[in-house]
Amino acid sequence: MSHSSSSSSNMGSIPEVVLSSGHKFPVIGMGTAQSQVPPPSHQQLVSVFITAIEVGYRHFDTAPLYETEAPLGEAIAEVLHRGLIKNRDELFITSKLWSSDAHPGLVVPALKNSLKRLGLEYLDLYLVHCPLSIKPGANAFPLKKEDLVPMDLKSVWEAMEECQNLGLAKSIGVSNFSSKKIEELLSIAKIPPAVNQVELNPGWQQKKLRDFCKEKGIHVSAWGPLGAKGTYWGSSAIMDSPILKEIAESKGKTVAQVSLRWIYDQGVSMLVKSFNKERMTQNLQIFDWELTKEDYNKIDQMPQSSGIRGEGLFKTMVEFLDEEA
Repeated sequence: MSHSSSSSSNMGSIPEVVLSSGHKFPVIGMGTAQSQVPPPSHQQLVSVFITAIEVGYRHFDTAPLYETEAPLGEAIAEVLHRGLIKNRDELFITSKLWSSDAHPGLVVPALKNSLKRLGLEYLDLYLVHCPLSIKPGANAFPLKKEDLVPMDLKSVWEAMEECQNLGLAKSIGVSNFSSKKIEELLSIAKIPPAVNQVELNPGWQQKKLRDFCKEKGIHVSAWGPLGAKGTYWGSSAIMDSPILKEIAESKGKTVAQVSLRWIYDQGVSMLVKSFNKERMTQNLQIFDWELTKEDYNKIDQMPQSSGIRGEGLFKTMVEFLDEEA
């Protein structure tokens, strides 16, 4: 297992992996994409993020698309002010380049805008949100097919490298990239992506993609580790899985904990998202017990399907990612 042991660093009890960029990366982070309707208010979000830091989360994953950068920034300022953490370096903050800014000339300004909303001087990780560009300024979501334009991967990645060279991001990476897309990227990159953040859970195990990334020294991080039920993606296949329920009952654990432990054992990090304090805490309690060989064999039998669905961009994304299945 490539995990460094639960180090006594400022990330507390959450183990870390070392990325190809040389930086440490906590294996569990808090995702901030919102799927609730109506969405939580700015103030509710600030308070949720403060609670998450109190509970022990040190990695937060945000994006302009989620509209959570400003409340996260406010929460960080507040915990520093209260002395809950001593300095900014104790946190690992990830944000992403949205498709309307995935154009040469717009990348560095987009990152600077994210930093301004977060009230930070640098990001720990900056990701290309997906392997698609859309017309600058086209921000309707879900995206319209007619707004899609071919991505100039070489120029966009050069601008991402500039973000790292300028010290605005300590590490750079990608999200929702297939092996084929990464292969293309590696052929032009001076700085290889440190991370590929993709949908991954026991019901969508992404074995081919994981093997490929491992061989290339790219760390895989999972979004939707519990199936992420949202408007445009996700399913209840994980939480309703009879296999996971049976394993959870035999261990006195929750289905969520079994799913997260399985992901951790694959050498993959994960982004969990709960705004409920008790579940936030439970999601961190996966390091002091283990799954058996028999458990793994059962999980290997689970039916596999991606939770991404819908039309337009999502269909296009599925086409990008389908080659892995």
